[in-house]
Order: sequence, then structure tokens, then C-alpha cells
Amino acid sequence: MRVVVIGGSGHIGTFLIPRLVRAGHEVISISRGQRSSYADDPAWRQVRQVTADRAAEDRDGTFANRVAGLRPDAVIDLICFTVDSAAALVERLRGETGHLLHCGSIWRAGPSETFPLTEDNAPPPFGEYGIAKAAIAEMLRAETRSGGLVTTSLHPGHIVGPGWHPIGPLGNNDPEVWRKLSAGEPLDIPGIGAEFMHHVHADDVAHAFEAALDHREAAAGEDFAIVAATALNVRGYARIGASWFGQTAELRTITWEQFRSSHPDADAAQLSWEHLVRNHAFSIDKARRLLGYAPRYEPAQAALESVRWLIDNGRLLVANPLRV
Repeated sequence: MRVVVIGGSGHIGTFLIPRLVRAGHEVISISRGQRSSYADDPAWRQVRQVTADRAAEDRDGTFANRVAGLRPDAVIDLICFTVDSAAALVERLRGETGHLLHCGSIWRAGPSETFPLTEDNAPPPFGEYGIAKAAIAEMLRAETRSGGLVTTSLHPGHIVGPGWHPIGPLGNNDPEVWRKLSAGEPLDIPGIGAEFMHHVHADDVAHAFEAALDHREAAAGEDFAIVAATALNVRGYARIGASWFGQTAELRTITWEQFRSSHPDADAAQLSWEHLVRNHAFSIDKARRLLGYAPRYEPAQAALESVRWLIDNGRLLVANPLRV
């Protein structure tokens, strides 16, 4: 099968494209060409690389034609963020391509009202990004169920893996959190510390896309939450993280107002709120049942892999070495 992957050099594509090559597919990766994948793999030598600026070509109305011109049997779209962009691709691929797989986000759901969240009970989203992801998923679902292009939406949680900073125990990417935990210093946490975050290793997301490609009929017109089998809350994540350095986390609860006023980085403080107010913990039962999705990584294991890579590559300064 000829598979075109849009955004193939990113977090998910780093693991997905080698999987597709090893499965025997002909793979074409479309990216801006500004960097290589996050991890080396000899499978990349068998991949055709196409350089394109999607945002610019979407504005010109040429991107969908570029994708269709590659004559794909399936398209995996990892970097679509607007309904207009998704709709243009659907219109062009309808009747010519067998399957369009879209990468959404668990932020298509708003703050949790029940646990675990499922594809069917997710509350309405808020914020530009979450609202757009929900609208794209709904448009794709309607397209397939009306007899049009076969589509599938996969909604990953907070993607973790070697090569980038994970969403940390405070719901942001601030490296100071890890330094404090590694030193056994007090860590101020906003809210009550019971708020959940739902991580997923990038290779598990890649596995889900491969499974959806292999189970086209079961995946047609569906959307799936793609996360680890369990989730971490703030206090649990912080305590586990401190233990990696042989420390015991000293956690101090403060209000959100205090957190925002005392944090040196306003963007990091806002990102904390964005993650923790949603308080997400999802079920993966649907993906297991229909796709055979079986994540290999638990959230703490995946986050540790990221932290270890950052330390080993001089990207994260900590007070004590890892002891795990």
C-alpha cells in the first residue's frame, strides 16, 4: 500500500514511518524539511521525502492537489489544525484515496465530568485548539457516515518520547520542575494536586495509527482516544518523578492566583492551567476492541524515557543523577 504521511518528521512520524516501512508499505513523508526525525532508523532510507509548507500551500489552495498527486492508497495527516484545511483534503481525496487518518487530540474534550472519559461521553471542548479538533473529527465522521471518503480520527494524549520535554508533573514543560524534584526541594502545586493528565508514548500512538490502517473497516467513521492504559495525577507524578532521583517529593499546595503571580514564566503557568483544568483520564476500551490497540508504555515509564534522554543529551540540568 502507498501511504502518504503528512508531518512525518514529528513526534509520531519518528516512530510511525519506520513501522510502516517494516510492514511492507511504500511510504512518502511530507514535511517542511526543516529538521530530521527525533530518532534514527535505517527504515528512513526507504522513504520518499517531499518538502512542502502546508500552511502556505493551504492558503494558495494547492496542498490537497499535491497530496492527491502522489496517488496514495491511504493518507495519514498528523498536522491538520483547521476545519478548512481538513475539508480541502477530504474534497480532493474523495473517490481517489481509500482511507484518510487524522491526528486529533484529547483536548477535543473539555473538563472531565466523569471517569474514565470515552469517545461518547466527552464534554464539549473549550479553547481554539480543542474546538477546532472536535469540529474536524465531527466533519470527518459525517463524511464517512454519509458514504463519502473513509476517515478515522485518532486522539492522542500528551505525547512522550525521547527527544523532547514531556508534559511534567505541573502540566507544563518547565525544566525547573525536574531540577527541584531531583534536589528534594519544595514544589508548589496549584489546585488540589488530584488533577489528572493522560500521557502516551509516541510509539504507542504510532502503533494505533498502524492498527487503524490495518483495520480499515472497523475504523471507518470512528474516532479513538489513544492514551496509556492508566493516567497520572499531579501528586502521584511528582512523587514518582522525585523517586527517580532517590528523593521524596515535598509538595506544597497553593492557589492558582498564587501560582500565577509567583511563577517566573507566565506562559508556563498558563499551560499548567490548560492541562490541569481539563483533568483528563480516558478509557482505551474502544481502541482495544476495534483496533487491537495495546500500549506498551505506562505514563511514568514513558516520561522517564524522555527525562533520561534529556539528561543524557545535556538538555536537562538536574541536581542529582537518576537512580533508576
